[in-house]
Amino acid sequence: MSRFIYRESYGSSTEVKEYYQSLDGSLTVIDKSPKFTTISQFFRSVFLPQGYPESVSEDYLIYQLWDTIQAFASSITGTLAARALLKGMGVGDENATVLAATMTWLLKDGTGMLGRIMFAWLKGSNLDCDAKRWRLFADILNDFAIFLEILAPNFKPIFTPIVCTAGVCKSIVGVAGGATRAALTQHQARRNNMADVSAKDGSQETLVNLAALICSLIIVPVLTGKDTLIWTLYILFTMLHLFANYSAVTSVVMATLNQARLHLLVKGYLCNGLIENTKIINYQEPVLWSTRRKFRINLGVSVQKICKTPKDVQIMEKLFQNKHYMIGLNLNTRCTNIVLNENCTTLEELEACYQAEVIEITYNHRHSIKNNHQIELNSIIDGFNESDVLKILQYSQVFTQKTFMGFIDILKSENWETKTALLCADEWRAKWDHGGLTDKTY
Repeated sequence: MSRFIYRESYGSSTEVKEYYQSLDGSLTVIDKSPKFTTISQFFRSVFLPQGYPESVSEDYLIYQLWDTIQAFASSITGTLAARALLKGMGVGDENATVLAATMTWLLKDGTGMLGRIMFAWLKGSNLDCDAKRWRLFADILNDFAIFLEILAPNFKPIFTPIVCTAGVCKSIVGVAGGATRAALTQHQARRNNMADVSAKDGSQETLVNLAALICSLIIVPVLTGKDTLIWTLYILFTMLHLFANYSAVTSVVMATLNQARLHLLVKGYLCNGLIENTKIINYQEPVLWSTRRKFRINLGVSVQKICKTPKDVQIMEKLFQNKHYMIGLNLNTRCTNIVLNENCTTLEELEACYQAEVIEITYNHRHSIKNNHQIELNSIIDGFNESDVLKILQYSQVFTQKTFMGFIDILKSENWETKTALLCADEWRAKWDHGGLTDKTY
């Protein structure tokens, strides 16, 4: 008779083993797993992160399914573009020269490199803050680049400029797509396993590209001399590509706060007295365009933006004497400028942006606001009617002091992350104490 020793399972899978000790002292292992488990476990280990699904975010599977579809569609349209480029560069044309084709290719790569550097310089800091929107932007731009490449052979005199333009677009796609993919991978990795999640994502994409390659081998020989069929396939697969990408980014549920999600949360709090959970707000977050505002919020600006005269300095000292931030409002340019202290914490940055959102939403939704602190909000509205910036700042500050910590407590109860934030702050930081500003601004 055998004695039961151990029972083990592999994560949340159905793979189970039991260990028994026989009378003669030998150890017997009995595999209790279903017969199909070995095969399914093999594919899970190859294409899914170790410990799936506990090791990744809840939105991982649905995002990867849509991402797989968009990768397949993009590979097909990419094949159509590659065929068009080869044709435009003279493959099959006895009058074409190797030198001309080489020069075109070098110019295409060179302009693409310059475009990559320029885009990273201009927009690199925004990619973390709006990862979903820039991810979708990259895929839309990729489809436009493919459109240009397919179109280029029909315009021989300007073939090279069109191809170079497509090269710049694809270089921007490379920067935006790669950076936002890293941001989304970081969101999905829940066990400090970002490298594993990224590697398995690469394996999934390679498998999809292999499937697309097989389909392309069947499709390409049929396309010769059939421009209508080429454009039909491009339109169909581009529509599939865009739909899959939109579905993918809208399925991502991030708990960190960026400007867009904070705007929706404060708006709901002021207008309805409610703070929605992460799924609802992420679904409402705009991914095709930036948040539409009456007043643009600039976080981390120079003191010079809000203090033009000694009187301005006195006003700022009085209003924000116990804060590590200062807010200036310009009614002419419709900008809310926020100066940050060098010791400003993430919570204080959130507080500053909360006050800026209170100003924005009070102005933009003055007829639909329902809040227990209606006196302060009415005073803010009066400030706008009177074009009195000091009154707006003063009463928005009073409202913020009364409601901000309660707002944060509700956020935490709805599983929002408040220890980190992606508010896209610029790098200006000032130094001051309760006695006023110093001359150290850097």
